[in-house]
Order: sequence, then C-alpha cells, then structure tokens
Amino acid sequence: MTDLVDLTIAEARKALDKGEFTATELAEAHIKEMEKAKHLNAYITETPDLALEMAKKSDERIKNKKAGLLEGIPVGMKDLYCTKGVLTTAASHILDGFVPFYESTVSEKIWNAGGVLMGKTNLDEFAMGSGTITGYYGCTENPWKRTGDNKTVLVPGGSSGGSAAAVSAGLCMCATGTDTGGSIRQPASFCGIVGLKPTYGRCSRYGIIAFASSLDQAGPMARTVEDTALLMEVMAGFDDKDSTSAQLAVPNYRKAMGGDLKGKVVGIPKEYRPSGINPDVIKMWDEGIRWLKDAGAEVVEVSLPHTEYALTTYHVIASAECSSNLARYDGIRFGSRKEGKTLDEVYANTRMEGFGNEPRRRILIGTYILGESRYNDYFLKAQKVRRLIVKDFEDAFKKVDFLLTPAAPSTAVSAEEMKNQDPITVFLNDAFVCPASLAGLPAMVVPSAISSDGLPLGLQIIGKPFAEEQVFQVASIIEKAANFTKQPHRVGE
Repeated sequence: MTDLVDLTIAEARKALDKGEFTATELAEAHIKEMEKAKHLNAYITETPDLALEMAKKSDERIKNKKAGLLEGIPVGMKDLYCTKGVLTTAASHILDGFVPFYESTVSEKIWNAGGVLMGKTNLDEFAMGSGTITGYYGCTENPWKRTGDNKTVLVPGGSSGGSAAAVSAGLCMCATGTDTGGSIRQPASFCGIVGLKPTYGRCSRYGIIAFASSLDQAGPMARTVEDTALLMEVMAGFDDKDSTSAQLAVPNYRKAMGGDLKGKVVGIPKEYRPSGINPDVIKMWDEGIRWLKDAGAEVVEVSLPHTEYALTTYHVIASAECSSNLARYDGIRFGSRKEGKTLDEVYANTRMEGFGNEPRRRILIGTYILGESRYNDYFLKAQKVRRLIVKDFEDAFKKVDFLLTPAAPSTAVSAEEMKNQDPITVFLNDAFVCPASLAGLPAMVVPSAISSDGLPLGLQIIGKPFAEEQVFQVASIIEKAANFTKQPHRVGE
C-alpha cells in the first residue's frame, strides 16, 4: 500500500470510505512523520492526542455513512487562527498562555467537515515577514534542499511558512494560511505546493488574529489543485460575524477544473519582468504561456503601470493598520504581562518584552505614518495609490480573463541570507504577489518547474473578483501540463 502520508486528500477520502484504512491509522501515520521531522519546526504546538480523538470520531461517522468533505483528513492550522481550548500564539511571546474559549469561523467549518487537527503551524510573528524567521518559537526549515547541498537551511517563505513546510513534508495533508501581501502564495512557491489567496471577503476573518484588516485573507494550502479546491469549498462562505464577508454562494470548485481555454484571453503583465529576475523563473513563465496557448487561450501583453509602487503602498498601509490592531496587546486582558510601577509602565514593559523586533519596527513605522502631521503625506497618499493599482487591474480585465505571472523572482534563499538582508531586499520577495493583495483579487500559485539548483518554482494565476472557479480551471490545466511530481527528501528515505 502507498505510504499514507503520500496520498492526496481525494485519494484518502475514497480509501477511507472503502475501509482500506481508518482515520486513526491515517492520523497515526502523520504523527510518526511529525516525530521524524521535528527539526523542520513546522509546528509551534503539536496536538497528537487531540488528533487521535478527532480521528476516532471520524471513524464513527464514516462507519455510519455521515462523513464530511474532510472526514478524517489531517490538517495543519496556522497559529494565527483561534482554536478553542488549544494554545494560540501568533508566534509571539506576548500571547504566552493564550488559550481561546472560542473557535475561528474557518477552523470551525473545517472541524465540522471532519478535519483532524495535527497542530498549530509556525509563522512569522503576527504574520510579519517573508521567511518564517521572525517568530518567537524559532525559524521553520524548508524541507527542500539545493542539489548537492544538504547542509544549507532554506526558508519556506512566509508568513505561512510553517503550513507550507508541513504540507510539503507530509506532516499534514492540507493546511490553512493567511495572505496579507503574499503570505500564502510565496511560501507555496518556495515549498512546491498549491496555495490560494481567495478574493477579499470570500472567507471569514472572524477569529483570525489581525495584522492588517483591509488586506488579511484566509486561504487553503495543499499538494494538488483538487485538494486545494476541496479545502476551499469548506473554508469559504458568508459569516455574519465578519462585516467584510461576502454574501455569495460557495461554488463546487472541483467541477470547474479541467476542460480547455478556447475563447479565453490570458494577460501577461510586462511589469513582471524586472532586471535581475532568476532566468529559471523566466523559462518557467514562458513554458506556462505555451501551455495555456496549447489549451486554446489567446495570449496578450498587458500593462499594470502602478506595479512599481505596490510594495511601498502595501507597507505603508499594512504598518498603519498593524499599529492599530496590535494596540490591544497591553498585558491587561490576555497574554503575557510585565509588571511596572504605573499603568503606563505595565503597557511599555509588556510590549517591549512581548513583541519581537519585526512587530516593534512595524508598529513604530505605522504609528509615525498615522501621526497628525504625516497622515496626509503617507497613509492618505498610499490609499490613493492603492486605488490606482486596483484600476490597473480593472482596466486589464476589460481585455483579458485572467493574468499569468511568476509567484516569486527567485527560489527559496537560505535562512542566513534572509536574516542578513536589509528589510527592503526582503520585501522584494513579495514583489509579484503583493499587487493582487492590494486589489483584493483571487490568486493561486501552482508548482510548475524545478530550478537548475533543484528547487521548486511556481506560476501565479490572478483572476477577476470572486472568479475563483476560473482560477481553479486554469490552475488544473497548468498542473496537468507541468506534471510536477518531485517531492522533497524526507527523513528516513
């Protein structure tokens, strides 16, 4: 029998219903894999006992023909989602000991569909980072290695790097991520998996610890497009507890997969070919264009002229919003507390000790941006530029049905390289994924090639608002053409 951790969700669900193995056996196989791969530090909190308890209940439902879409499937939950009765940290010291008494809407939907919690995955602190290297609980290691170099530790991307590494390494069958400026898609590319940032409002944000509220969006991560579609069907939907949630029905995304693209027009943004881009990335992109032509699509060049301002705009808005969202962590209501002689000292001491360097830096920048004398010069201007970026996409979508771009300008870099880079260089890792976040558009990354140094590369499909069905269709065509089958080396192989 195929190793259980190598199965897709679709394969596992069929096998579970046929009684070829039990949900308990599936959970046990993943728990063993988690034990072997602890060096990856993909999880902050592992929940093996809870997983076995949930798997046992799944076995009962499968036996009684009451299985849900994810019945018995091992799931990694990014530690930004509040999970009732399970430690939730956002990878920050300031949330030490925080055990929520309520469940996020997305995680609740997953448990109701039969998902089995393997643990809370690692991330950059409060989702602030591009490598999963800024968190209080240590860095996550990418399970992939460069050809001929088994010693260099590579980053899995960020901020959803723990989820990406866990899925890629077979420590769960799928995982949740959050995407603020590319935090699902860039890690998906670095780890050779599929990742989707849905349209802003497609998935509820209730119970997800906020970074930048006008940008944050929950999304699925899995090893195949079909598995990602299945998880997305569970995660998506209106929630009256989230005022930004869209009141739209959730399609069957799996039915949208396959077929051809006759009559469809794909746009290729000329601004996504900057100097210095990895030649392997360009080669993959050109190959992807050919695959879509072979599927019947017409290919045209488009311009998104304000792309060069996207990263700056993103960081102004995100820093401003995070400075407001993180003001609630004061040592009074929950999390860690550092005593002081006065209330102001308690606030200051708690925040100085509780926050790491990255949140502190962004809070300071955001507070400065929102100051009375700087608001118009920075925050208001950034909002205006954001509107211009949105209009760029609106104009492009008058001519094309979707856009095709690379996911990242390079393959995964080493942890040491990223730690030693200045913040601006680190931000450039998100140059291709950030614009779609500012515009609130659906965008999916599909592993599409292996670089000359043996690392995965991903293509990004950007769709019109709430056009996830078409994004899934295009992604399935690319997945079939790419035939990406290589997996990272696993411990014991």
